[in-house]
Amino acid sequence: MMSKKILITGGNGFVGHHVIEHLLKNTDWNIINIDKMSYASLGFDRLKDIKAYDEKRVLNLTTDLTKPLSEGVKKEVGEIDYILNIASESHVDNSITNPREFVDNNVQLVLTMLEYARELKSIGKPINRFIQFSTDEVYGTAPKDVNYKEGDRYNPGNPYSASKAMQECLCYAYSNTYQLPIQITNTMNVLGERQHPEKYLPLCMNKIISGDTLSIHSNPERTKAGTRFYIHARNVADALLYIMTNVDETLDNIDSDKGKFHIVGEKELDNLELAKLIQKSVNKVKGYEDKKLVYEMTDFHSSRPGHDLAYRMSGKKMESLGWYHPTTIEESIDKIVKWTLQEENKKWLSL
Repeated sequence: MMSKKILITGGNGFVGHHVIEHLLKNTDWNIINIDKMSYASLGFDRLKDIKAYDEKRVLNLTTDLTKPLSEGVKKEVGEIDYILNIASESHVDNSITNPREFVDNNVQLVLTMLEYARELKSIGKPINRFIQFSTDEVYGTAPKDVNYKEGDRYNPGNPYSASKAMQECLCYAYSNTYQLPIQITNTMNVLGERQHPEKYLPLCMNKIISGDTLSIHSNPERTKAGTRFYIHARNVADALLYIMTNVDETLDNIDSDKGKFHIVGEKELDNLELAKLIQKSVNKVKGYEDKKLVYEMTDFHSSRPGHDLAYRMSGKKMESLGWYHPTTIEESIDKIVKWTLQEENKKWLSL
């Protein structure tokens, strides 16, 4: 691939650092990473842990994206080919507890980056593409046998998903008003190495190893676990790169599915099935063969509305464009667990 320069926001975060790793391994692109260094970024720990990390190709800048970019930051960034806006607060519980601060952060930061893209166009240095990283949750909970397609209506069920829908709406507005070349990706629940211990997979691992009881998100009757299409962050990064380098289609306000792309796990799993897969992978590691899964079904939604039971999206558009999953979910979980339980990597379970 011809050398490019990409600005990534939130590159210290879980998904962001996997994208940076993937670009370092599969392109010769130079990368600008802008991150405000919140609790979820874990400083530069994730980036430092990447064996492929190359400080000659990655420039890290720390700034609060809820405010316009300073002239100094713009000077350091220089001319760029792509903006990949991954940065967002993403913990649903935090959005329920403190919605004002949460929503304000997510809306203001995308506004900052869209304004920057507009400014670059106005001074004769337009970018090739602005990619907004979004979530399946903008569509809300999915009834049985419903797989939302690109362009379907929004129905967010909590402040987090509402803030992501707002981000998408601003992207449509800037595409239409200022003719910016924007694409939106919607991604399912993401797994991978170096994930924050509050997230489901490392939480499961900790509970299995310690023998503590794992709470499984379920329906009010506690008979059916919530379901998701889980996907490895490496597969997500591969799909993002595929879209940037192979797909020219951008947002169109008349055809609402244009410029939208669903990055979906290859199959649906409920949270109990996933926990059992994680236990199976843990048991394959020497010294952990006897670890058991102890769990209870818990009705989160009734006590805290906003924890949707099921999300589903169709991945047929990406299939039609020629993209496929590099690895299966079972292979991914095996790899994550084996990697995490290596002595030098156990630190990621107890941050």
